[in-house]
Amino acid sequence: MNKELFEKGLAIRKSVLGDDYVDKALASADDFNRPLQELTTEYCWGWCWGREGLDKKTRSIINLAMLSALNRPHEIKVHVRGAIANGLNKDEIREIFLQVAVYCGVPAGVDSFRIAKEVFTEMGI
Repeated sequence: MNKELFEKGLAIRKSVLGDDYVDKALASADDFNRPLQELTTEYCWGWCWGREGLDKKTRSIINLAMLSALNRPHEIKVHVRGAIANGLNKDEIREIFLQVAVYCGVPAGVDSFRIAKEVFTEMGI
């Protein structure tokens, strides 16, 4: 593991997903899934999200679209919260999921809208 990249990724991951979420994910890691938590933090958050080519808001837009297309409801929920933290608003998230519905299928859009609505309710927005 690259400790510097892990620490960079940890800071980015916490800024997007929140300290509580990340701390809980890392604290619940055991011998079986700890390598996955390390990989996610170092590679996804440190290497990919830590690159300068795109800002966090743009990366959130891409993630919401990809996760919707892949039908990953848990990750959509996490990344809707992250998108809000990265400056997206409900209208922008709606537009992402409308485009998902057109290009990836209405069921993917419907599920994404449902999940986002749950998150907005939980967040009081």
